[in-house]
Amino acid sequence: MRSIARGKARASLDVVRHMPETDVVVIGAGQAGLSSGYHLRSSGLDFAVLDANPAPGGAWQHRWPTLHMATVHGIFDLPGMRFTPPPPDEPAADAVPAYFAAFEREFGIDVQRPVAVSAVRNARGGRLLVESVNSTWTTRALINATGTWTRPFVPYYPGQETFHGRQLHTAQYRGPAEFAGKRVVVVGGGTSAVQLLVEIADIAATTTWVTRRPPVFRDGPFTPDYGREVVAKVEARVRAGLPPGSIASATELSWTPQLLEARERGVLLRRPMFDRIVPDGVQWRDGAAQEVDVILWCTGFRPALDHLAPLRLRGPRGGIVVDGTRVVADPRIHLVGYGPSASTVGANRAGRAAVRELRALLAAPAPI
Repeated sequence: MRSIARGKARASLDVVRHMPETDVVVIGAGQAGLSSGYHLRSSGLDFAVLDANPAPGGAWQHRWPTLHMATVHGIFDLPGMRFTPPPPDEPAADAVPAYFAAFEREFGIDVQRPVAVSAVRNARGGRLLVESVNSTWTTRALINATGTWTRPFVPYYPGQETFHGRQLHTAQYRGPAEFAGKRVVVVGGGTSAVQLLVEIADIAATTTWVTRRPPVFRDGPFTPDYGREVVAKVEARVRAGLPPGSIASATELSWTPQLLEARERGVLLRRPMFDRIVPDGVQWRDGAAQEVDVILWCTGFRPALDHLAPLRLRGPRGGIVVDGTRVVADPRIHLVGYGPSASTVGANRAGRAAVRELRALLAAPAPI
C-alpha cells in the first residue's frame, strides 16, 4: 500500500515538474491584457498571456454588428502603436479586433488561445497555479485582465419568470431587425441603452425606455478633468472594498447628433423603473401597466473574477480592495481593467503600473 502511495506521490510531482513555469501570467488579451504584455516584454520577466477568446479582439469581437465606429465612444491607442480610425460605417467588431491582431504581430506577443482559466490557486513556495481544462501554469505573479463581457448582469424583478415574451441582455443583441413590429421595453440609463433604443425605435411597433434614476445628459465636452472625476468616483469604491461601479455607469450621456434627432422624435421619453413583471408586460407601483413583447436589459456587466475565488480575495463588503491595480490582500496579484482602470486609457496606464510594481516585487529577496 505504501509503495502505491509513493508511486502516486511521484506521479503527482512529475505532473507539477512538467507544468509550464513563468514569472507572470496575464489572463485576458483585451486592451488591458495587451498593454500589460507590451510592458512585460521589456521588463526582464518571463510571462505568458492566456485568452479565452478564439481570436484577437477581446470583447470587441462579440459586439453587435450594427455598432459602427461612428457610434463608438473612442478607441485609445495601445502603447507603441497608433490606432488609425477606419471609415465611420465600419463595424467595431471588425475594426478593433483587426487592430489588436496587428498589435500582437507587431510586438510579438504570443497569446495562447483559446485558454479558459477555470481557477487560480495557491501553490507551494509562494507560487500560484493557473488552471484551465487542458493545462496548468505555475507562476510567481498574476495580472488579471478578464474584463466584464462574460458576466452580463440582469437584475431580478418580481414576476420575471412569468413573462410570456422574450428577455435578452445587451450581450445577446444582434441588431434591430429581430424587433420588427414588436413592443419593446429597454431597461437601462447608459450609452448602450440609448444607442439600442434609438436603433430599435425605427423598426419596433413601440418602444418604452425605463431607468432607475433620471438619466443625465452632458452638454459640454468630455474634458480630461471630467474623465479624472469619473475615475475618482470608481476608485473611491474599490478602495473602500465595495464592488466597483463601471466607468460607463459613472459617465454622463453625451448629446450626439443621433440622440438630438431621437429627442425631437420623442424616442427619449424616459419612464421610471417598473415595479414588477407580469405575463404580458410590465407594471408600475401605481398600477399603470404596459403590454410588451420584449424586455431588453441594458443593465451592464460585472467583473469576471470567479476563477480567483479559491484565493479568497473578497473583503466583507463584497469587493476586492485594490491600491491602484495591486490587490491589497495579495501583492502578487494585480487587477488591470478593474474598477478605475476599466477604460481604454485607464487600462493602458494600469498595465504599465502593474508591471512596474511586479518587477520590483519579484526582484526583492525572498523573506528568510
